[in-house]
Amino acid sequence: MTKNPTLTLVGAGPGDPDLITVKGIKALKAADIVLYDALIDPSLLYYCNPTCVKRYVGKRAGSHSLTQEQICALIKKLAGHYQNIVRLKGGDPFVFGRATEEIQAARSIGMQVEIVPGISSALAVAASAMIPVTSRGVSQSFWVATGTTKEGKLSSDIYLAAQSSATIILLMAIKHLSEIMSVFIHYNRQLTPVAVIQEGCTKNQRMVTGNIQNICELVRLAGLTNPAVVIIGDVVLSRQQLAEVLALKQAI
Repeated sequence: MTKNPTLTLVGAGPGDPDLITVKGIKALKAADIVLYDALIDPSLLYYCNPTCVKRYVGKRAGSHSLTQEQICALIKKLAGHYQNIVRLKGGDPFVFGRATEEIQAARSIGMQVEIVPGISSALAVAASAMIPVTSRGVSQSFWVATGTTKEGKLSSDIYLAAQSSATIILLMAIKHLSEIMSVFIHYNRQLTPVAVIQEGCTKNQRMVTGNIQNICELVRLAGLTNPAVVIIGDVVLSRQQLAEVLALKQAI
């Protein structure tokens, strides 16, 4: 192993390459090797120095270049050859980013670990569509939950979320969208507004809005797929109100 190798987990943000932090850019410039995920914008790799090795280790639903276990093993192996290893992840490493497992792998062989937080898609994608996750008099809190557990099943937290007045933000939920909406219908939430945003914060961003009762059909008709963020709550209605205010101010 090289002397005092370091693993730096860097959050790349939600898709727009301009949303990475300055500290994240500095980490990329100092990297000897970068292990990057599927959802990062490839232009971020231009910040790396010319000698930096760039290796894709992305995981998407149904398509893994490496399993998480293989990524952890790779990090330990690379510690014997590189001083500064950067793990570039979409969003924030600590929001459904499997960061804990990679930190444990690095620590198990005595590596130093540094964290560079990123802007989570759970917040930024909603903002990009002008949907506030909290709004005075509308929503006083928000939940962020996964729609799919590591076993590929529906998270039990969905049943609690369906009974809350909070804004609910779901990641990795498209596969189970119909099942999730059925849970909300069980709790008489049929008319609660919903937005589904595909590839948020990128030039390919697409969105449909509806309610618990009709959103699955609207998503099907629009052909929306992963990666997507699902936002449930009355704050979805704020989008139109804010857009009207903005248009009025621009007209004045």
